[in-house]
Amino acid sequence: MTELKDIIGREQIKRQLMHVIETGKVGHAYMFSGEKGCGKKALASAWAMALQCTGQGKVPCGECHSCRQAKSGNHPDIIYITHEKPGSIGIDDVREQLVGDVQIRPYSGKYKIYIIPEAEKMTVQAQNAILKTIEEPPEYAIIILLTTNEQHFLDTIRSRCVILPMKPVPDKQVKEYLMEHMQIPDYQADICVAFAQGNIGKAIRLASSEDFNAIKSAAMHLIRNAGKMEFSEIVDAVKGIQEFKLSIQDYLDILALWYRDMVYFKATRDVNAIVFKDQIRNIQETVNICSYEGVEEVMKAIESAKARLDANVNFELTMELLFLVIKENMHD
Repeated sequence: MTELKDIIGREQIKRQLMHVIETGKVGHAYMFSGEKGCGKKALASAWAMALQCTGQGKVPCGECHSCRQAKSGNHPDIIYITHEKPGSIGIDDVREQLVGDVQIRPYSGKYKIYIIPEAEKMTVQAQNAILKTIEEPPEYAIIILLTTNEQHFLDTIRSRCVILPMKPVPDKQVKEYLMEHMQIPDYQADICVAFAQGNIGKAIRLASSEDFNAIKSAAMHLIRNAGKMEFSEIVDAVKGIQEFKLSIQDYLDILALWYRDMVYFKATRDVNAIVFKDQIRNIQETVNICSYEGVEEVMKAIESAKARLDANVNFELTMELLFLVIKENMHD
């Protein structure tokens, strides 16, 4: 488990959370809000560890029995709410793991902390079930809701939570972390940072993925060869994409970022500001045969493909249409 001091960025939120511990003015309900992968769970877990610390001096000490339990994920008074149905957290889930359990006093800690990942998946019935606990909690109870969408909750729940929005981490900090802690080369760190848009979890996932270079190579192959590919080859390329473990959205982001680089270079001829510096020769060649209008059509097609896939439109059909737009607009 990451300690609070080691969480990347989030300086204002960390100061706020530490101030709560120092003053002893701990609330009973908190909502950490931010996109998937932004570090909500890591931050909540680190703060829970600090809240339960029984050591002397700095908090958390990282060495007391409580801290060691928290680090191993076995602290009896730090409870993560789970759910069997992937799409929802039902009333039975919160009744069994929270509402029915919260009346039992902490086993060893000062607090009993309940962390609910993907809390936006709670049904209305589940939200109503925990509402009474949030309204009239035992003095030792703390409930932390982790969500990608704070608007999903009942107003009565939101109004009783301290809401902590997780803003994007500055690119510089993300890049420094990838290079220093994960030994990622400078040019690859730039690409991961550009994709992540301040989402530290996404940056780490891309940087540590064995598929990253393979999926990038596949995207570059398409960009270089779409103009010469027969329709049957396009169909085969689509099938090849499905083999990657990374999300198809990541693949589409790679395409979008490359074309963004190309437009920028076409307009400015500035090599230093593009992300795909290792692809500069390919970018220069493509710039000479494409128009701004053609690139705009491709960018629109990429966004349309993302929307179609989100709406569960047939994968192969969606990708074939995208490849054809690229073929028509980006090559002689």
